[in-house]
Amino acid sequence: MSSPDASARPSPVAPVKRRDPLALVVRFQSLIGLVLVVIGGILFSPRRHGVILFLAPDNIANIVRAVSETGIIAIGMTFVIITAGIDLSVGALLGLSSVVTATMMISAGWGLVPTLLAVLAAGVAFGVVQGSISTRFRLEPFIVTLAGLQAARGLALVVSGNQYINISYGEGPGLAPPIFAHLGDRLFNNTVPVATIVFVVFAAIATIVLNTTRFGRYVFAVGGNERAARLSGVPVSAVKISVYAITGFAAALAGIVHAGQFNFGSANDGAGYELTAIAAVVIGGTSLFGGAGSMVGTVAGTIMLGALANVLQLNNITPALQLLATAAIIVLAAVLQSLVRRREGLIR
Repeated sequence: MSSPDASARPSPVAPVKRRDPLALVVRFQSLIGLVLVVIGGILFSPRRHGVILFLAPDNIANIVRAVSETGIIAIGMTFVIITAGIDLSVGALLGLSSVVTATMMISAGWGLVPTLLAVLAAGVAFGVVQGSISTRFRLEPFIVTLAGLQAARGLALVVSGNQYINISYGEGPGLAPPIFAHLGDRLFNNTVPVATIVFVVFAAIATIVLNTTRFGRYVFAVGGNERAARLSGVPVSAVKISVYAITGFAAALAGIVHAGQFNFGSANDGAGYELTAIAAVVIGGTSLFGGAGSMVGTVAGTIMLGALANVLQLNNITPALQLLATAAIIVLAAVLQSLVRRREGLIR
């Protein structure tokens, strides 16, 4: 029989766990950064006839068009970085894809649909090869994809003969289907670039895949704790190979968009795009240590970098200072991620 004192004793209350403010900042850093850049753009933008140039519809269209290609690549890169990997080959693969796209339509006389399918399949195959080598031989993705960068650039130079492959439109040999030129157009009263629509649609599909499918859960599991994921029955090797296949697809898609926007293929195009994509992903809150990230953050990070570059260009800031500003933002984002991990480690 229990005593009255025991029944009257209040039950222990679990302590309320407070959210770390720094962790919240890191989680929403891309949105916070985007808001700050927009505010800065409004305050420091040149004006013409009383109009803020930064907010002019044509300028906004230029921003979203400029980030479309790197944004597509960044969406694919998000999958890889969530698994604690990296892919340095995407910029060179974009160049290779643009060259192959132009060559197949202009020199080989292929139709639009077969060309697009072949280029996208080649991008996926390139990613599968890189992922398989890294997984099978347990090599660091940095080394494998660095070699992939050199291989893609070399193949592009061989295919193009180190020459621009111009794309002319029409019916007949040596001409590309006129519909391909629409990738450089703008819709809805000449305000929304077609390339941006491709970017948004791809981002929406990737968001659904990452957040609602079993594969998406596997991606987070592999990045969070690979050993635990393997013991839980997750096909770790298949997941890793798959995320590199996705980045290969994304780079090939960006290469197609690039060829359509500028009407040529060049082996040297896409240089540095891999770094911009990685920057967008990291600024978007995806952890370089793996296991955490979001597509929404990556999109916001991509737009933030584009808006920042645009603000600096409107104020005639040299490209060198633009690079320094981007580098400082990347370092700050990485430092914040590291601080959050240390604080979580202390709590645990």
